[in-house]
Amino acid sequence: MTDNIENLILEHLPQLRNDIASLRTDMHEGFRDVKLRLGSVESAVVTVRRDAADQMGDVVRQQLRIDQLAERLERIERRLELTS
Repeated sequence: MTDNIENLILEHLPQLRNDIASLRTDMHEGFRDVKLRLGSVESAVVTVRRDAADQMGDVVRQQLRIDQLAERLERIERRLELTS
């Protein structure tokens, strides 16, 4: 009886090894895909952050220009004595 069980186990071991090897290959391929997709997401995040920083820089430049124009307008109004 014990020999039959051992033979049965020995018969199934190669198939189990093949199944495990197949699962390992599938996992590695899946991880490779996940790594590629994660790299794409990270790249997209960097692009979004760069765009946001550029937009903030544009806002700062516009505000600076508005402040300069406001100062010029105030000087003009004072010279023309338009302010009260």
